Order: sequence, then C-alpha cells, then structure tokens
Amino acid sequence: MANQPILLDYWPSMFGMRARVALREKGVEFEYREEDFKNKSPLLLQSNPVHKKIPVLIHNGKPVCESLNVVQYVDEAWTDKNSFFPSDPYGRAQARFWADFVDKKVTESQFKIWGKKGEEHEEGKKEFIEALKILESELGDKPYFGGDTFGYVDISFITFYCWFQAYEKFGNISIEPECPKLIAWGKRCMEKESVSKSLADSEKIVGYVAEFRKNNL
Repeated sequence: MANQPILLDYWPSMFGMRARVALREKGVEFEYREEDFKNKSPLLLQSNPVHKKIPVLIHNGKPVCESLNVVQYVDEAWTDKNSFFPSDPYGRAQARFWADFVDKKVTESQFKIWGKKGEEHEEGKKEFIEALKILESELGDKPYFGGDTFGYVDISFITFYCWFQAYEKFGNISIEPECPKLIAWGKRCMEKESVSKSLADSEKIVGYVAEFRKNNL
C-alpha cells in the first residue's frame, strides 16, 4: 500500500515498542524497518535530523519523531477505534503526567541498573524500585492505568515489562515481591495481542544486555 506507514525501529527499544503497540492497538498495518545503530540509514538521518534516533513513524511521507509523540499522533490520526486518552481534559492531563513520569524516572533509573556500575548502579536499583512503587500506587486496584481501558499510560510503561527479567538478573533485584500489582498488570497487558506481538522476548533482552555489559563496562 502506497500510504502504509513505515516505522523505523530497533528491536530491543522500549521506545520503539511503544509505537508498535500503539499501531497494533489501532489495527494499523505498517512496514517495520530495523535500524542498525552503528550504521544508521539515510532515511533515519533524513527523517530525524535533530536527534537521529528511533522510533520514527513515516506517514504520508511525513516523519513523526519521539515515542510518546508518535503514540499521540497514532491516536489522533486513526480515530476509528477508541482513543488512548480519557474524554475529559483532567484525565488527559493526568495521563500525560504519568507518561512523563515514566520517561523521566523509570527510564533514567533502569539504565543505571544495566548500563552502569558501582555507585550509579546501586543508586539506579533503589530509584527504580521507588519509581515502580509510585506507579503501583497510582495503578491501585484498577485493571489498567486508564481504569477499565488500556490506554496512553499503559502503552508508555508496558514496553519496559519485557526488560524486567534483565533488571532482576543484572541488578540482583526481585520485582514481584516489591510490586505484585504491577506484575499482575503486566501479565494482564500481555494478554492483549497488540502488546504480546510488539514486545521483545525477555530472554533475548537478557542476551542483549549481557553483550552490552561485556563490551562497554
């Protein structure tokens, strides 16, 4: 299809996975193009000249960059299915707040677990569990962060779930005893085809992290 969206992505990226989940949740067929970080394609460099990062969604010849921005674009461009956002302004503001929390607190702390060593590594473990506990408190007893409906905050955070095994292995932490409701939420999300088809295999992520640490730490 001439107008089929193209997704420039990288398989272990939790940010790229957000775009995959959003597109599949809306039932959008797309062309997936795997990027090589050591040899970025001319299309990626042309489409995202500022950050030169994935994911980039190219729709009708126009690039959309940054993962949460891509998710919002998908929500607005394909309106034949339910929105990822609540209908009221306050609910939408809260969803953006918690997605931003994931981007700032979870992203930074999780990288320290697998991408750093020494004091930074130990700090990351503590910060990560603290962030998860805050998110679990926000989730409460709801099936999803959006209530009964899988939505924007769920999409922003579920893509870290396939990394949990790596965090536990390389951080020597155990997540479920600390945050049992989050683990139950993750399993619930994985029952959705849009999620299970989009998230990377946890064992492959462990192998990816092991190789990264061997070469960089």
